[in-house]
Amino acid sequence: MNQRPYSLRDATLSDAESIFELIQQHRDDLVPRPMGDIVAHIDRFVVAEVEGELVGCAAYTVLPEIGAPRHATVEVQSVAVRSQCRRMGIGRALVQRILSRVAAFQPAEVLVLTFAPEFFTSLGFHEIPKTQVMHKLYSGCINCTKHANPFTCPEKAMVCRLGA
Repeated sequence: MNQRPYSLRDATLSDAESIFELIQQHRDDLVPRPMGDIVAHIDRFVVAEVEGELVGCAAYTVLPEIGAPRHATVEVQSVAVRSQCRRMGIGRALVQRILSRVAAFQPAEVLVLTFAPEFFTSLGFHEIPKTQVMHKLYSGCINCTKHANPFTCPEKAMVCRLGA
């Protein structure tokens, strides 16, 4: 029986520095996260290890809709895998673990803003216009320093509906 060369687990506080460094290594593809934010949300991270070394991470956040809690959206964030560990299924496994975890919340949809739309399409996401996620653009993208305007940013907005 083939055993995967990595293991997944929930992140712990002792992983915060490694998560921070991994996200920093992918600063062209990911929005940076301050150490304090990682620590404050460590319970929302999943990590992957190869031979005891942290090689991947993914997280989620809940984006509430004003006045309609049952229509909340969950955003997948900070999906990163060390370059030497790509093509091993780690990214897919991390996102699938996040999707399994958030399914219990019964969100209206799961959102991702990504520079890797092909990867997320393979996981059941489909592209939507950014105008459909104005709450995300206002709460997060408005403070991003990578691009002058959320609508000219090349990231793609993508969603999937769990159980649909």
